[in-house]
Amino acid sequence: MLERLDYVKIAPRRILDAASGPPRLALGKRYPDAEVIALDFAVEMLRAGKKKLFGKTPARVCGELERLPIAADAVDFAWCNMALHWLSDPLPAFREFARVLAPEGLLMFSALGPDSLKELRAAAGAARVHAFIDMHDLGDMLVGAGFSNPVMDMEIIEVDYTGGGSLLADLRLSGQTSARADRQRGLSGRGFGKRLGAPSRATFEVVYGHAWKSRKVEPEAKTVRVFKRMP
Repeated sequence: MLERLDYVKIAPRRILDAASGPPRLALGKRYPDAEVIALDFAVEMLRAGKKKLFGKTPARVCGELERLPIAADAVDFAWCNMALHWLSDPLPAFREFARVLAPEGLLMFSALGPDSLKELRAAAGAARVHAFIDMHDLGDMLVGAGFSNPVMDMEIIEVDYTGGGSLLADLRLSGQTSARADRQRGLSGRGFGKRLGAPSRATFEVVYGHAWKSRKVEPEAKTVRVFKRMP
């Protein structure tokens, strides 16, 4: 994601790090004159971040991607790294990004694609593994939300593990557990461990996208909301 910024000439005054987790230093380092807003649904994630970004206190805001507590046209650059695949439908989030971005503002994001964890899906069954959206569908959503000149691409990353147990442990430690509402809640049993096998491989399809807010986008009328920054 950061390497891709080398090919984009922007000088944002305000940056939204959407679904930031603990506020990171990278965006503040790259754009030292910009105000960085770290937004996440989890309050404890925001509290775990650095207190200052290169001498500046970051704005930490607790909120959801589908209902951003930010005024229209308020940011110049929206950044969303590895978060959109947690949503059952990313389109409302794209519409919110279009609303809060200033005209000709940039959205850049990454997410997991449908080939991610295909080995685990084959061993555990589709109902036990999170589903991911195809990059072409994400591109269509960008256009539907009012963005122009969308660019989508992907890469495949394969990780080899010594056994299925180490794969599952790695997923748990990274927070990549299933968010499916219809997922099975019971234990998997010994048969699942045998099907997963040892050694084990995990495929991750990483989707990248960026697009510009069109000047033609008109934000929907919304009730004005006032949020206080976290202490």
